[in-house]
Amino acid sequence: MFSHRQNSGQPTHASDMATQMAVNSGASLWGPLKELWEAVEGAIWRRQPESVHLLDLQLKKHKPYFLSLFKNPPKSAEQREKVRKASTEGIAIQGQQGARLLPEQLISEAFILSDLFDLGELAALELLLAGEHQQAHFPGLTRGLVAVLLYWDGKRCVANSLRSLIQSRHGKTFTLDLSPELVNLTTRFTDELMAQGLTKQILNLISDVSVTREFERLQKERGLGNEKHRKEVSDLIKECRQSLAECLFAWTCQSPLSKDDTLALIGHLETVTAEADGSLDSVNLALVMALLYCLDVSFLEQGTEDREDLLQALPLLTEKQYVAAVHSRLVEGQGWKLPGLQAVVQLAWALSLRALSQLPQGAALVEFTEADEALADQALLGGVFLFLTEGILGSDGFRQEEFYTRRLHSLITDFLALMPMKVKQLRNRADEDARLIHMALQMGSEPPSSLRKDLDHLMILIGEFYSKDPFELELALEFWCPSESLQHTSFTGSFLGVAPQRPPHKQVVLSKFVRQMGDLLPATLYIPYLRMLKGLANGPQCSHYCFSLLKTNGAPHGENRQVGVSGSLVSWEHFFHSLMLYHENLRRDVPNADSTQYRHPPIRGITQRELDGLTAFLQLLTTIITWSENARLALCEHPQWTPVVVMLGLLQCSVQPVLKAEVLHALAAFGKSPEIAASLWQSLEYTQILQTVKAPGQRQAAGIEVELNEIESSCEEYPLTRAFCHLISTLVESALPVNLGAGLRAPGFQPYLDFLRDSVFLAFPTRAYRRPAEKWEVAEAVLEVFHKLLREYEPQPADFLQEMVELQGEQVLAHKPPGHSLMFHLLNDSPTLSLCLSLLEEGARQLDTYAPFPGKKQLESAVLHCLCLLDLALQKEVTFMDLLRESQTSLLVSPVEQLLQGVSAQSRQADHITNIARYLYHSSSNPDAAFQSAKILRRIARYPNIQARLVGDFTHDQAVSEKLMAGFVECLDSEEAQEGVSTDGRGSESDPEKRVARIRHETQIHILNLLITSLELKAPNLGLYLLGYEVKKPVSSTNLQDPGVLGCPRSCLHAILSLLQRGSEWRSGPVLTKQAPQLAELCYQVIYQLCACPDTSGPTMRYLRTSQDFLFSHLQHLPFILPENEIAALSQMSWLMKTTAIELRVTSLNRQRSHTQRLLNLLLDDQPHTLHAADGETGMEEESRSVSGFLHFGTVSKVRRRLLSVLDAIDFSQEAPELLQLDFFERTQIEQVITNCEHVNEQGHTVCNVKLLRRVLVAEINALQGMAAIGQRPLLMEEVNSVLQQVVERNRVRRSLSAKRHALQSWRSLVETILTACPSELIPADQRQLIIRDLLLDLHDKVLSEDAAGELMPIVAGAVFTLTAHLSQSVLSEQQGMGPEGGSGSGFASIANSALHLILRKLLDFILCTGGGFQRLRAHLYGALLYYLQIAQKPEEPETLQTGASMWERLTAPEDCFSKLQRENLAIIESYGTALMEVVCRDACDGHEIGRMLALAVLDRVLSIDRQSQWLVYLCNSGYLRVLVESLKQDDAALQTLLTPQPPLLKPLYIYESKMALLTRVAKTAQGAMELLRCGLVSQLVECQVFHMLPQNDALRVFGQRDPSGFIPNPLERYRQILLPTLRLMQVILTSTTTQHQQGATQVLQWLIVHSDVIQSILHGQDMSMGALQELSLLTAIISKTALPGALEMGQEFNSAALMELQGHIGRFQRQSLSLLVRLVGTDRARYLKQIEETVSPGDLAEKREEMEVAMQQICANIMEYCQTQLLQSSAEAQFTLCLFSPSASEPADVSVPSARVPSLGLVLLLLKNSTTDFFRYHDSHRQSLNKLERVEQLPPEELKELCQGLVSGSGGVEKIPSVQRNVLAKRRLVQLVNNRAKLLALCSYIVETCLFVIWRHLEFYLLYCTPTDPKDSLLPGYRDPSGSRGLSVSRVSQQDLEQLQSDVANSFSEPLQRKLLEVEGLYSKTRSRHTFIQALTRRIRGLVHHAKG
Repeated sequence: MFSHRQNSGQPTHASDMATQMAVNSGASLWGPLKELWEAVEGAIWRRQPESVHLLDLQLKKHKPYFLSLFKNPPKSAEQREKVRKASTEGIAIQGQQGARLLPEQLISEAFILSDLFDLGELAALELLLAGEHQQAHFPGLTRGLVAVLLYWDGKRCVANSLRSLIQSRHGKTFTLDLSPELVNLTTRFTDELMAQGLTKQILNLISDVSVTREFERLQKERGLGNEKHRKEVSDLIKECRQSLAECLFAWTCQSPLSKDDTLALIGHLETVTAEADGSLDSVNLALVMALLYCLDVSFLEQGTEDREDLLQALPLLTEKQYVAAVHSRLVEGQGWKLPGLQAVVQLAWALSLRALSQLPQGAALVEFTEADEALADQALLGGVFLFLTEGILGSDGFRQEEFYTRRLHSLITDFLALMPMKVKQLRNRADEDARLIHMALQMGSEPPSSLRKDLDHLMILIGEFYSKDPFELELALEFWCPSESLQHTSFTGSFLGVAPQRPPHKQVVLSKFVRQMGDLLPATLYIPYLRMLKGLANGPQCSHYCFSLLKTNGAPHGENRQVGVSGSLVSWEHFFHSLMLYHENLRRDVPNADSTQYRHPPIRGITQRELDGLTAFLQLLTTIITWSENARLALCEHPQWTPVVVMLGLLQCSVQPVLKAEVLHALAAFGKSPEIAASLWQSLEYTQILQTVKAPGQRQAAGIEVELNEIESSCEEYPLTRAFCHLISTLVESALPVNLGAGLRAPGFQPYLDFLRDSVFLAFPTRAYRRPAEKWEVAEAVLEVFHKLLREYEPQPADFLQEMVELQGEQVLAHKPPGHSLMFHLLNDSPTLSLCLSLLEEGARQLDTYAPFPGKKQLESAVLHCLCLLDLALQKEVTFMDLLRESQTSLLVSPVEQLLQGVSAQSRQADHITNIARYLYHSSSNPDAAFQSAKILRRIARYPNIQARLVGDFTHDQAVSEKLMAGFVECLDSEEAQEGVSTDGRGSESDPEKRVARIRHETQIHILNLLITSLELKAPNLGLYLLGYEVKKPVSSTNLQDPGVLGCPRSCLHAILSLLQRGSEWRSGPVLTKQAPQLAELCYQVIYQLCACPDTSGPTMRYLRTSQDFLFSHLQHLPFILPENEIAALSQMSWLMKTTAIELRVTSLNRQRSHTQRLLNLLLDDQPHTLHAADGETGMEEESRSVSGFLHFGTVSKVRRRLLSVLDAIDFSQEAPELLQLDFFERTQIEQVITNCEHVNEQGHTVCNVKLLRRVLVAEINALQGMAAIGQRPLLMEEVNSVLQQVVERNRVRRSLSAKRHALQSWRSLVETILTACPSELIPADQRQLIIRDLLLDLHDKVLSEDAAGELMPIVAGAVFTLTAHLSQSVLSEQQGMGPEGGSGSGFASIANSALHLILRKLLDFILCTGGGFQRLRAHLYGALLYYLQIAQKPEEPETLQTGASMWERLTAPEDCFSKLQRENLAIIESYGTALMEVVCRDACDGHEIGRMLALAVLDRVLSIDRQSQWLVYLCNSGYLRVLVESLKQDDAALQTLLTPQPPLLKPLYIYESKMALLTRVAKTAQGAMELLRCGLVSQLVECQVFHMLPQNDALRVFGQRDPSGFIPNPLERYRQILLPTLRLMQVILTSTTTQHQQGATQVLQWLIVHSDVIQSILHGQDMSMGALQELSLLTAIISKTALPGALEMGQEFNSAALMELQGHIGRFQRQSLSLLVRLVGTDRARYLKQIEETVSPGDLAEKREEMEVAMQQICANIMEYCQTQLLQSSAEAQFTLCLFSPSASEPADVSVPSARVPSLGLVLLLLKNSTTDFFRYHDSHRQSLNKLERVEQLPPEELKELCQGLVSGSGGVEKIPSVQRNVLAKRRLVQLVNNRAKLLALCSYIVETCLFVIWRHLEFYLLYCTPTDPKDSLLPGYRDPSGSRGLSVSRVSQQDLEQLQSDVANSFSEPLQRKLLEVEGLYSKTRSRHTFIQALTRRIRGLVHHAKG
């Protein structure tokens, strides 16, 4: 039916019929039952909160399942018909709309399944659908096979639930400590079931269900798949039967069964048969135990508080019919199929009757209790003890249940205690039998055959029963009565340490039994008695009692000595005496080495009986000394017995290997004490058990090697070899002597290792074995030794040196440590390694069969040792190979990971690593092997070159690939895994389940680490393959699906997600984060890595978003709080937040608004949120809700924003471990040692290797000599421990800090992503500001608390910086949105001023609390402060040129919000006083460059708002200003390096610019400017050499192409960046110091003169770039204020030569300025304008062109101002004026070389005309822009786009801007345009005015005062020519020139021009509050022209 895969496609939907019988796709026979089991498990075993309620609901719902246990829903014709039609009409499925059409194939499978299990057709169909759904979890199975598993799994869930419910009942044997509420619920429920006949149901089911029968049915219908499937099905069926049987057992443990039920149980047991080996199977065992508990009254002895209630409930006492019925059934019933079992039950009943007869209530039952003797006899006849030993103890299940053990213990002890006469009878009979046997031996006849051996069997039963104690109950203590007071220190047993009181009666009886049985022991009982003692000596206390017994049994009194060794037969004295005798006898026969009859044992050998006796004694000895250290030492040091010597002696004699093996085991037990082990080694070597020294001339080996090769091999049994391995293994653990065998051979362990390796290990696969299991026992024993040796080995440099030792006069090579030799063999392709690898393959092959085979356990153990060896080799190989390389020895080794890629001899493929990985597939049965396998793979995964090959090896065979993937997934999916608290081996040994759970957990950790390591390497790698990505195609083309969709297998990614998703839909959050924090942390890390890696990011995030909704469901549970594991919780959150940041960025980029919005709401909302809302309500409603949420916030209580609560979860305080208090060690040295032991672990934390440190310190202690040291040793060790604890604590603190740093970093990146990457309109501005406010205040509160850790501050500072930046941005954009007039009025922005002040205060506190060391950190804070102060800066307002308010109105106007905020800010800043000033100034003067720049900027900003000049005063008085000024000298040198052609570091330039900006700010106040001059600022600048280094142009252009990025400016630009700030600074100083103008002016003039050559080349430059124009405008401004003749009359005494020179310079500046004017206004003007058009590329910002226009106008204005000042300075009246322009008013079109001649007046006229026309052009443009500004909203989109283009570079830039933003940008651009035009209008009107003035003065002079005469009168007294003798002498002016001038002016200065000029005044000057002279000047000029005419 099922074994061929279905090839039908996906079922299709047909919505034509909706029917009333819907199919449950979860399969009603499986899904609900699974839920039921989870509820039961949650309530009873996991004790989850709220689980009782859930359980109650589930039980009510599922009661029918329990009532009709395992009954299937019946078939019906109606259902059959319905299912048949499903292929044509479809069938309804719960939770899906419409009907679904099913393929024919599925329907026929459903009918087969229905017939197979005899269940309803619909139920069968459901199972198949569920199977299809679950198929991905069962790789390699078809849906039908999965359905079979699900069917039985459902049954198992019911059985297990029932068992758990019954176990939780209240009763007499055990309690689970559950809440009374739960216990009442389950007790009530199970009582109802019992009343409905549960017992009979269970018994029937146990009879009906059997694995073989089920398998036959399945086999017929092909319902069984591969071996694994068969095993799983059979396990499920077995578990069902077992659980059902245990239900009855648990019931009878707690409460009795009714009469009918008891009889039914007896009836069932009558028919039971045994297994092949005579034992019961575990199901029947449980039923037998149930019956024994039914008949149990021993619990009444315990005298618990509820004894009375229990008596009432016991039918044995209360119901006479019950006793009668059971009694008659047991006494008169027919014979059972198992007479032994009948005997056991009869004995139990007899003991119960005996116990009852001793109770007062027993009197009523006297008729039955009389029969106890007879019943006991019957039981003995039935061979009760033999059956107990073979049938019950021999059963597999017996040792797995503590209460089986307890019941059997009470059965045995009750028999001995309650029936002492019977015991005596048995002893008498045994004595009798012994006599008969003895006589028979004497007579030589056969002993009678009818002898009964009841006592033997009893003793053997006791010995067997107590010799194993898996639960460490030490029940055998009841047999030992502490007769002598054993108040011994090493014991704290149940009877010791208590005041001596009478032991209980039972104990006295039992101990008497042990003693009496040993008295006068008949020979036949000797061995059983020893075996019984061996059992009773099992345990730490029992062994001590037994040792004492054997000691006291010996001859205690001296007088017995003379009478030979009498005493007891069972005593140490007797045993050791016999041993010595044997040794004496046998030693005589030791043949010499050469004789050949060694193989034939001598005649005087040991008989079989003696052999058994010796074996029994040696086993008893071994047991006692294994448990008791005192016994070990006492025996070993006994002078007469010398057991070790005697035993070693025996080993040299020819005795059977079996006995030698026992001797070796006994020696191994002695070797457990290190004191004995050392001497034992020497004795071993001395006796040459293994021959290590060959005698000269000896032909043949001797010793154990011979025995192995000749005797054991031919017998095909190897007890001796195994025992020898065991001995060596024990000794190696205790001590490994270095100088073993010194003097006779090269000392060391080597010969032993060689023997074990060559003769035992390498030969084991080829030897023959009579018992197949022994093969693996040998392998396990020898591999264990190797494992121990390698585990203890640490490679040392000394191991690699060739050392020699002297031996009998010659040099021989010394042996290396055994570990070194093993490493060498594992690092080569040696037989050892290949045997290990083939063992691994063999192991994997055997496990794949899933069949039990002899020696399976030992094979698994051997495989585990092999894996451990490989792991250790991988671990130590790096150190090993490094040391090898350094020592330059000629050893050849290859790394293990490369050897593992070799080709295997068996399969002829390179599949070693695949074989190792196959063990993961068996993790359920072999957790340890899976763990080691994962560890090895993780170590190998570090090597990138191996990864790619591994992917190939893993994937080249489809079947193998699926299996390996399934293995990894199964390990990750493991349900039993639990994160253990104790990682040491000690705590875990007691509870094997916990140990396994922890191993499984560690395996998961290793696999996740393997994935993490792999993902960091390039593709293809193992991580990608295991997580289900494409390895053959590009990774990014992967399409992740849910498992099973499109044939997608279940990968590790699915496993990780299902681990994390468990519980994420409940309120408590993902279960994993709490149960296994470390695992969860790694899971989140893997997911982050997948999202962060560019290749995997796309597919992963798509999958997580669409099919998992992963992030949302996890973020809603933040923050994770784990008080006991803070570090893991922080790491989990870190990875989750980092992933979220990526998700937000990606969804924003892809414009997936609803996703982004949903996550943002989750993180930022402060409204209480209905969690788990349906997904439908994303999108618009949510947006509108979040907006409206603020409007009525009064009504709803706020909740903490999730982002903030995550921040709360990061604790900023970090307690540091206190310093070490040392008495012995030197602290500094210890600290040094600790530092040396530090290394960086995988997570990148620096931690100290504690194990290494311990080794170093202990070695240090061991090196101490002398008695004093030995006395101090315990104290020293104590101190070492305290050091180690301290270091562990330090490591924890480091890990904790680094986790906090990581979490904070992730939090910060999440916050920054939210603010920068997410579309701004998703968080409205008002919201945004409140969010930032909350974040800022909380961050500050945390970081400013007393105990905040300094390590976290830098991250906080960074976050504060970004947050403040965004706050400032948000406030500004909000104001721009409001428009210019919105700013006034209510408040500032949505954020209240008080909040802003709070933020400022905290920011300043933070700056101050950082102290001196954190300058880089303060840089962030200064940045934040600057952004903050920017908020209060008034935005640019448009210059409307309207008539402004009067001065008075302005003064009395209410303060606008900006200045208010600014004033308050300043008040806060000043409240911090000089402390803050000091910090900022100090940072500004030295330290890190960025810190300095920002500190300078802060100073600049504060000075600009500081109206009271407090900061300025501080700067000046504290000397910081002088320091700044004087530091210009150092800057000079740095700046000079900037002008070399190579692109340099630009740091000095930036600092210089910041410094100049600050100085310029200082110079803006008169006080500041004077202070700067006082500090010698200008003289510092004069001395700077850098200004002389103007780069020459041609070289530059070549260089310009060298920096393609365009970031580093070319040298000329760099020079301008240095020059311009200086020019600006001088200009400001000149402007500020108007009153004491001269002092500043002279100094600046000095600068001009020193650098005149540079200035000249600038003024002459042809370059018209932006930079050149800026230079010119600043230079002309400075020249116009300083290079004046007035500078000479300063009263400073110049000598005439200097005066002449000065005059020359000033004249030159004047000429150059005028020639510049000629160029700008005259001929070149058109060229310049054109050049400007060209230099500004079209893509560039339009601002640039406007700035250049301004610069051109500014230069003209400056030069005209210069002319005007000169004219005014030269003389107040026109007639003495100096002439700057020649008297010619023609347009200077012909002037080509203007520098040769004095420019003409026509130039000025031309400038006047141009400026006037420019003015009108600008005026129009200004008006248009203003109109647009008023109606920005109505502008057409094209215009908006064009406006934005001015501010956004790049062509596509504007497209992406949202419309709101476009309006804001357009507004900003229009304000810019308006203000720019306003500036141009001001300049034009100024130029017009000055031009008119200059024209008027010149005309006045020329037309009124100038008399044209002949040349000799050239020097008129009133005419001073400052420009020297060159230039135009006025005397050359002829009359004709003057007339020409007049007419030209009259023509040029026409009516229209005059009208225009007046209009200029009308348009411009009226609106300004100053009055111009345009009108007056126009009138005068007109007058002059006409007057002269007249």
